[in-house]
Amino acid sequence: MNTESHSQLAAFIWSVADLLRGDFKQSQYGRIILPFTLLRRLECVLEPTKAEVLREAQTHQAKPEAVREKLLLRAVEQPFFNASPLTLGTLSDTQTADDLMSYVQSFSQDAREIFEHFEFEGFVQQLGASNLLYQVVQRFAAIDMSPQRLTNYGMGLVFEELIRKFAESSNETAGEHFTPRDIVHLTTSLVLTGQDDKLRPHGIVTVYDPTAGTGGFLSESDEYIQQVSRDVTVSLHGQELNPESYAICKADMLIKGQGVDQVKLGNTLSDDQLPAERFDFMLSNPPFGVEWKKVQKPITDEHKQKGYEGRFGPGLPRVSDGSLLFLMHLVSKMRSRQDGGSRIGIILNGSPLFTGGAGSGESEIRRYLLQHDLVEAIVGLPTDLFYNTGIATYVWILSNHKPAERRGQVQLINATGRASKMRKSLGSKRQFVADRDIEEIVRLYGAFQESEESKRFPVEAFGYRRITVERPLRLNFQASPERLAKLDDEKPIQKLEEAEREAIKAACATLDPEQLWTNRDAFTKALKAAIKAAGLKVGAPVQKAILNALSERDPEADICLDKKGNPEPDTGLRDNENVPLDESVFDYFEREVKPHVPDAWIDEDKRDPLDGRIGIVGFEIPFNRHFYQFTPPRPLEEIDADLKACTDRIKQMIEELSA
Repeated sequence: MNTESHSQLAAFIWSVADLLRGDFKQSQYGRIILPFTLLRRLECVLEPTKAEVLREAQTHQAKPEAVREKLLLRAVEQPFFNASPLTLGTLSDTQTADDLMSYVQSFSQDAREIFEHFEFEGFVQQLGASNLLYQVVQRFAAIDMSPQRLTNYGMGLVFEELIRKFAESSNETAGEHFTPRDIVHLTTSLVLTGQDDKLRPHGIVTVYDPTAGTGGFLSESDEYIQQVSRDVTVSLHGQELNPESYAICKADMLIKGQGVDQVKLGNTLSDDQLPAERFDFMLSNPPFGVEWKKVQKPITDEHKQKGYEGRFGPGLPRVSDGSLLFLMHLVSKMRSRQDGGSRIGIILNGSPLFTGGAGSGESEIRRYLLQHDLVEAIVGLPTDLFYNTGIATYVWILSNHKPAERRGQVQLINATGRASKMRKSLGSKRQFVADRDIEEIVRLYGAFQESEESKRFPVEAFGYRRITVERPLRLNFQASPERLAKLDDEKPIQKLEEAEREAIKAACATLDPEQLWTNRDAFTKALKAAIKAAGLKVGAPVQKAILNALSERDPEADICLDKKGNPEPDTGLRDNENVPLDESVFDYFEREVKPHVPDAWIDEDKRDPLDGRIGIVGFEIPFNRHFYQFTPPRPLEEIDADLKACTDRIKQMIEELSA
């Protein structure tokens, strides 16, 4: 059966939706069509062994369920069985719903669980109430989905076409669980290209997706590997949060004859259900910019208690965007280099490239990834590729077993111009990446050469040290009426008894209101004398408050010195400079800062917690800056000519009106 026939069969199956119009919303069609398609396929696959399974089921009726299940699975030689004498074709027209649910309950556990997560029973009741159930059952019973007509691979194509139709019909939420096929194909190709040594015949290859959705990455990678090397056993692993997507993913795998026991339901970040596993290849499209407040406690606990023994050693991103948590989770699942290492392909939005300054969780995560030489390439994709968002997205390719020529290097590929317009938009998806462009992007990646679309950088190029530049505090002092009025605003003075407060103000007023002191020590001496003459005693906080109220910044005044005789920094003039990681902070300071502010100095106490050197280390990947092309403005003469033509036209129109 060729691809066109698969599409025709998928379209024919989807046409059952014509029966549902009016009674069901368009976004619900898939929730009925997908489980019924699964049910019919499983029925067709089991048909040759049905009589034998029924005999075995009768024989082992009294045995415990777990034992009975094992014996029946052995009899059927499939990863599932059904012990009911019923089929879709033999359900009664009077009690269809009861018969159908009894039939579904007779499946083995893995298959039965899928129908539960589809909430199949609820939809069966709704179909019954609308008098549509028997018609739908009859329609599916008539479709030939036997393995003789459709191989597992062919059935997979049909089912994926149905998943796509479902995603498109409910595209307001589809983007959360369904990655467009072109993006899946591109990411999978980038991760698996050139990996022939890992795909040796008779070997076992493990693939993992921690945000499995409907299983697009798992099925695409399996298909890719089978095409490259037919004798490789592919073991698929995944976890998914949404029960319906999880059901679709497992159904898709079951339909293709793949084992489904390594696909789990639950939140990957707070409840990793494959904790001890390590994988050869990992692919993921985590939700963009989704906050992780709900799972903040277990993640923060793991970070603090386990450190680098856990998944989140380097740091945690801000709570408003958890995408870097998924990236760290994947890194923790890499095989060691001695075991052949691992490769990761993950789709992220722009913020993981640059959000967070030096010392932030995001920067520390980037630092860890880059300094451990895990980032191999980042591909900038066109906008408007996803169903529920048009934002800019990037594919990160990571590896802990880079080939020699890529070590210490990161490749940036700008594929933002490689988009083709959709004939009809699907939600926010207005563009797609055509096969020829996918091939070209993979070729650019494989060539690892400098070009307009491809740049190579040493890892250090993305690092910097944030140094704190201080400048001295310079103040003048005066006991003018305006400044004396500010004494009432100072907290330490507000706390005093009224009589003491007034006495201090009176003492300050004895100072010459015309005199301007430009040296803090000289003014402090005069102030102390005035306070003493008034017979008052004031503590350090009050004295500091008086100095604060009667002072103003003055670049011409003397530098204020601390008790050790060192210049006191002016917090208002404090600044930061980002020094490239491969440059001396002092050389940079002498060249870039000193000529402009000769009295500045570096605060040498601000040191990086990890390497102890001056300046806090930060890492960012300014992707767009590296591909920015300056377009010079038009010459002035041209602009003037345009303006003149425009004003002439307006004049002419006015003249015509007044004529």
